[in-house]
Amino acid sequence: MTATSTTRRTTAARSRIAAVGAIAVAGTLILTGCGDQTDKASATPSGAANNSSAPLFSKLPKKIQDAGVIKVGTDATYAPMEFIENGKIVGVDPDIAEALGRQLGVKFAFTRGTFDSLITSLNSRRQDIVMSSMSDTTARQQGLDDNGQKTGNGVDFVDYFVAGSVVYVQKGNPQQIKSITDLCGRKTAVQRGTTFEEVAKTRSKECEVAGKPGISIESFPTDAEAQTRVKAGGAVAGVNDYPVAAYLALKADGGNAFEIVGNQIEASPFGIAVAKDNPELRDALKAALSAIIADGSYQQALDKWGAGTGAVATANVNTGS
Repeated sequence: MTATSTTRRTTAARSRIAAVGAIAVAGTLILTGCGDQTDKASATPSGAANNSSAPLFSKLPKKIQDAGVIKVGTDATYAPMEFIENGKIVGVDPDIAEALGRQLGVKFAFTRGTFDSLITSLNSRRQDIVMSSMSDTTARQQGLDDNGQKTGNGVDFVDYFVAGSVVYVQKGNPQQIKSITDLCGRKTAVQRGTTFEEVAKTRSKECEVAGKPGISIESFPTDAEAQTRVKAGGAVAGVNDYPVAAYLALKADGGNAFEIVGNQIEASPFGIAVAKDNPELRDALKAALSAIIADGSYQQALDKWGAGTGAVATANVNTGS
């Protein structure tokens, strides 16, 4: 594990990677990352039973129509997007999949795996799709590794969520922080080695260029320590990945510990990954996503987990960079 593997996106490629971490504030423990899972861990089905009368069933490939299931690879270690609760894979992604399943008339069966193995499982046909808060990047579309070397055929992405870094503060926002620009000269807590630490450093330099004092960044080995620092008032704010911060604001101390301020920073899309040679499935998923955006079940799934502001307005393919 590298230093940057404590977040879902590398600094250079802004790509989600497996990680180990936990949110632990005021007795609340939320799994936020783990790169130590196996492909043969628990599987969880979501969605409708095989139902040929579903609105978009006819758009699916014949193989999936016959099976009545879409096999989904995921690294279920990233609350609130996908994580384990009472032995079951739950979160934003499974709830979106359930809504998609009602449109398509099939179940979505989630199986856990390590994040760096998910695209391989897709290309080897062990899974039909990957749904795991995976950033849509040009490199992944083209099958390139971090060094630009060709490693496979690449994948297509049906983009369904937007996530970046965000500022969180004590509930009630006693210091009246409106955005990251208000942190110039102020103590700010982050987890060491993360992309959101890099975001804080970049914004600190911008403060100095503008003639203001830089952000006083306090970096901690774990995210829980950074959160405790903010909660205790030792730092006026923290910076974290948006989905994690949203869930933290929703759950910590029953929703009474933190709140998010300002807009997402350097936001980019998460996509459902589909093999390049399976455009029929890609297009069926895109049509189903459009349908659940229109009927409101998509927004409902996000709002349930406090992630509503990460919603996309329309279903698109391969919009990442």
